[in-house]
Amino acid sequence: MTPPYDITPNILKLISSISEKIGEINANYLSKQSPKLRKQNRIKTIHSSLQIEGNTLTEEQITALIENKRVIGPEKDVLEVLNAIKVYDNLGRYKLYSEKSFLRAHFELMNGLIQGAGEYRKQGVGIVKETKIEHVALPSANVPHLMKDLFNYLKNNEELTLIKSCVFHYEMEFIHPFLDGNGRMGRLWQTLILMNEYPVFEFLPFETLISQTQDKYYESLALSDKSGKSTMFIEYMLGVIEKSLQNLLNYNNRVLKDIDRLEYFLNLGIKEFNRKDYMNIFKDISSATASRDLKKGVEMKMFKSNGELNKTKYSVIAGAFLKPQLSG
Repeated sequence: MTPPYDITPNILKLISSISEKIGEINANYLSKQSPKLRKQNRIKTIHSSLQIEGNTLTEEQITALIENKRVIGPEKDVLEVLNAIKVYDNLGRYKLYSEKSFLRAHFELMNGLIQGAGEYRKQGVGIVKETKIEHVALPSANVPHLMKDLFNYLKNNEELTLIKSCVFHYEMEFIHPFLDGNGRMGRLWQTLILMNEYPVFEFLPFETLISQTQDKYYESLALSDKSGKSTMFIEYMLGVIEKSLQNLLNYNNRVLKDIDRLEYFLNLGIKEFNRKDYMNIFKDISSATASRDLKKGVEMKMFKSNGELNKTKYSVIAGAFLKPQLSG
């Protein structure tokens, strides 16, 4: 059974814009960000997703935990971050169509934080904001078959991945299959669904924008609950994704450095090349910028050069790598 939603003109407009931005990102090799940028984005993802749930640790403290340094903070908050680091570092292990994998991810995300981590709830729950009941979840007896239906939709429906990821996120939140951790699981699984088709989403911190627009996030969930369709939530999430992609384009266009380009080029496995070959990879840089990049590559003992000016040939030095302090 397909969950109910409408395809509105706004949804079509957002999908078109998102598709264009993903194309631009792929064309500029921004989906292959440097380890430093990937690390920064991973930290933002973990920080924002947990901040929505009330975690108090800062990005600096999360960075310290990733680097195995000691952090002083609430024990629960530290454990939440350590669990999230483990989960996000191993995204490739989870199978997006597998309920068993879904439950394992919940266990690893919530282990030590709640009773019954990795298991569907066996009692009724309601979501209370201040003194008002926002949402009474469906009876616990319905959870297993509803989640089975949702995974069948995910696996078998021919809908666009962008829409399907939003529908899964909303429907999972509505079913509320766990005692706790439903929000972070919805965001995590939407990331998995998206990155299966678009690798850039592995390191795209759209949780940051959700965190910044939390009221609209919860409002879109509530409006969808009220209407009985996920349409409003789909519009909200696609808007968040579009803005996140635009931020990535703006950020990379501003800060993509020679080091990032050299690192990416080195990982292509090309052994011999000239400046024109280098510029064919990075189509938006000038010949002067390419020359400066390659000069730096020679100075860093990544390449050997032979010849002069535009006749210069470069060969990659076996075992060349960027120094850790430069790559992050």
